[in-house]
Amino acid sequence: MKQRKVPLRKCIVTNEMKPKKELIRIVRSKEGEVSVDLTGKKNGRGAYLTNSQQCFEIAKSKDVLSKHLNVKVSPEVYDQLEQMRAQAKE
Repeated sequence: MKQRKVPLRKCIVTNEMKPKKELIRIVRSKEGEVSVDLTGKKNGRGAYLTNSQQCFEIAKSKDVLSKHLNVKVSPEVYDQLEQMRAQAKE
């Protein structure tokens, strides 16, 4: 039986290629609103981050999401990411 191909995506902070399921997707819609995409299927421009506190801190300090999504990302989005990571650990 053939093995299925695992989709890989690149983290915008670490530039590491990882399986899509290990990363968190952040999406900018056509209207310009930024949200966290838990399903990985929302329409819009997407950016992937490694699911680690260190990665989120670097992204927040350098404002990587704003540069990648071409829109000003509010600090609340970064806080929402941190809350989701904490919930996933529980």
